[in-house]
Amino acid sequence: MSTHPTHPAPQLTEDERTAEHTFDPTGAALIEGIAHSEYGSQLVLEASRSPSPTPVPSRAPGRVEGAEGEEVGVVKEVGAVKEVGAVKEVGTVKEVDLEKAEQHVPVPKKLDWDSPTDPDNPRNWTIVVKWMSAGITSYYTFVAPLASSMLAPGLPILGEDYGDDSPTLIGLSLSIYVLAFAVGPLFLAPLSEMYGRRWVLHGSNLFFLVFLLACAWAPSMSSFIVFRFFAGLGGSAPLAIGGGVIADLFHERERASAMALYTLGPVLGPVLGPVAGGFVVQSIGLRWISWLLAIAAGVGAALGLPFLRETYAPVILRRRFERRAKADPSLAHTHVHMMGAAKNRWEFLRESMVRPMKILFTSLICFSLSLYMAVQYGFLYLLFTTFPDLYSNVYGWSPGVSGLAYLGPGIGFFACTMLAAGLMDRIYSTLSDRNNGVGLPEYRIPVVWIGAALGPIGLLWYGWAAQAHAHWILPIIGSGLFCCGMMLTYFPIQVYIIDTFQYAASALAAATVFRSIFGSAFPLFGQQMFAALGEGGGNSLLAGIGLVIGVPFPIWIWFKGAEIRARAKGKL
Repeated sequence: MSTHPTHPAPQLTEDERTAEHTFDPTGAALIEGIAHSEYGSQLVLEASRSPSPTPVPSRAPGRVEGAEGEEVGVVKEVGAVKEVGAVKEVGTVKEVDLEKAEQHVPVPKKLDWDSPTDPDNPRNWTIVVKWMSAGITSYYTFVAPLASSMLAPGLPILGEDYGDDSPTLIGLSLSIYVLAFAVGPLFLAPLSEMYGRRWVLHGSNLFFLVFLLACAWAPSMSSFIVFRFFAGLGGSAPLAIGGGVIADLFHERERASAMALYTLGPVLGPVLGPVAGGFVVQSIGLRWISWLLAIAAGVGAALGLPFLRETYAPVILRRRFERRAKADPSLAHTHVHMMGAAKNRWEFLRESMVRPMKILFTSLICFSLSLYMAVQYGFLYLLFTTFPDLYSNVYGWSPGVSGLAYLGPGIGFFACTMLAAGLMDRIYSTLSDRNNGVGLPEYRIPVVWIGAALGPIGLLWYGWAAQAHAHWILPIIGSGLFCCGMMLTYFPIQVYIIDTFQYAASALAAATVFRSIFGSAFPLFGQQMFAALGEGGGNSLLAGIGLVIGVPFPIWIWFKGAEIRARAKGKL
């Protein structure tokens, strides 16, 4: 490709932008890396201070001044390493009087990795440990969406089982779970930034398991719906923070393959759920859907508790410092506050809960890409609402066999996940080499162009083949093409968001909320639309919407994304 965004060689890489993952031999990470890290912005390093030294001019050595000339500390310099003491408010670091620093201020140790090869840094873990953590997180991310659609083949039986044939309640029992995916990330993503990824994933998985068991024992339709909602809240955690785990573990050039594994969960789960659910309902009964999902969650807990390690760098650094402070008396004069006073903890939680929506509605890049993903996700669930009627009523398949029709989308998702991972790695490396070795998030975008064209083709193919009652394989091929195109857009956009936003977990949570709302809302009007326009006309309308949204936004981001990111740097 001859035209691509370029940037001067000093353009910050992701590791420089996310300073908590980088060893900084100059010591600037203490001031800038921690202050600008996703969670480190809440860290305040305090040391005891002796009475203020005799005032000296603002440019005199020995002073560390804030933006308004306020003295905020002194700096001790040893070789190339600077250590800052008595830091209360970070401002501009000016010239230093070493003698005063030694006489008046005990110097705290630097809250950073010990070296570029620090074994505590998740990006320095062995390949086995990295992929074990990525694999367990991806397993969680597969089971939760699996539960969203596994119930679908049993909806008619659900009404009979509870003696309630209200179409609204029956439909709500399915969509309420996806709606919970829009609520959970708003507080689970911030909690992961406060307490780490590991225990939020474990706690949410346990919550998920408990309410799946409650679904299996639910005495009424209303209680079943309530329990499904809470199960969805627990299941939303890996969707909200799993992408952050991948970002914690892998550098930019390594990330595509890991993201390929992680991204399969949210798209393969809803596809394979009806396949399994149809045979479960037909053979052993409706309530066994909840039992089997609870067993799957239990397997995740058995794997995750012993083998899933904490990956979030600011939390790892804070915990390590606390251990060292207990063992090293020389740190007695230094105290690290996680979030300051108790009220600051709640203030941090409030700000973190607002952040996903703030990113979504103040970043045009996040909004446009999240909107495109949300529309695609809505199309997917809308498409699935037509499968039972088409394959059971038109082609005369049994409920169990009808579930096999979902394998077409599943194959499309899987094949194009592998294709997208290979293409993204190759394109990213090639364009980075052309740009003096500096990679840009925009180098993920070319793959989106392919998917933006392929998805509408699949919708047109599926819709008109279904309306013509053509051979059953033709609509399956069409749905597979749509899902292939969806994956070629969904996957690169996820990676682009991780590469672009300092608060990656919050940005992904915003995208998850957006697409979950669309995924739960689109099926509510699907039947009316297809009844009015037919399968061919309805899917033609969807294809047109996909083209209108899917073509301009990626092209615009390709040419203007770097400029927009530069203007927004440090704001989100």
